[in-house]
Amino acid sequence: MQIALAQLAGREGDIAYNLSRTLACLRDADAETSLIVFPETHLTGFAEPGHVEDRALALEGPELNALVTASREQDTALAVGFLERDAEGVFNTTVLITPEDGIALRYRKAHLWPDERQLVGEGHRVGCVEWRGLQVGLLICYDLEFPEPARALGQLGCDLLLVTNGNMDPYGPVHARAAQARAQDNHYFLAMTNRAGEGAGLTFAGESALVAPDGETLFRAEREESVTTLQLDLQCLPAARRDYDYQQDCRIGLQGRREDIGRGRYWHF
Repeated sequence: MQIALAQLAGREGDIAYNLSRTLACLRDADAETSLIVFPETHLTGFAEPGHVEDRALALEGPELNALVTASREQDTALAVGFLERDAEGVFNTTVLITPEDGIALRYRKAHLWPDERQLVGEGHRVGCVEWRGLQVGLLICYDLEFPEPARALGQLGCDLLLVTNGNMDPYGPVHARAAQARAQDNHYFLAMTNRAGEGAGLTFAGESALVAPDGETLFRAEREESVTTLQLDLQCLPAARRDYDYQQDCRIGLQGRREDIGRGRYWHF
């Protein structure tokens, strides 16, 4: 399977610009690319004091509808982050959009960075959905630093974890190490796209990465903008799980409950 990591520099609050770059990546993708991963809150930029509601998008709004249409036209899935607005409030959200299902999976960031805790609501569940023979899960940035949500996804059968990232200096090495640990702990691929450039008073670390199910880093980007096409060797999944299986061997249960909804699998905290 061929995927792409779109390490872009977004603009806070410039939704038209961010959306246009996302659509351009979809149009310009190699015909063999099945999935493109974009950064955290790529469509809207981050929530900032005085700029939350004005940047937030509705799940059924024209921006997401445009991406659903483009996904079907290009036969390419995408994972992209944005500030989501609904009746419950505003959330830091990532969706997986597929040609087959449109918005196939929505994830609201559960572990909020200190600067966002007074601005957006926290999510309360993680989930996987089957797509082209793989169970695909989502996490966002700071979530990666906690083993519990990654393990919950592993217990749901995740094969490919997509991480939309907005990691800034000086924390690049933290996520490089965490990505390897989460992939190895759970024997799944981990594809992480971080933001590049500057914004919201931050300098972003870049270094998007693809990690194999045995924890080996297969690719790590530099700091600048880039769109990198990579191949997933799906035989790595059974190979990593052949001699031992952490999911089966672990004796410590998670606090939470599993729920199946349609084709999705979810873990509630």
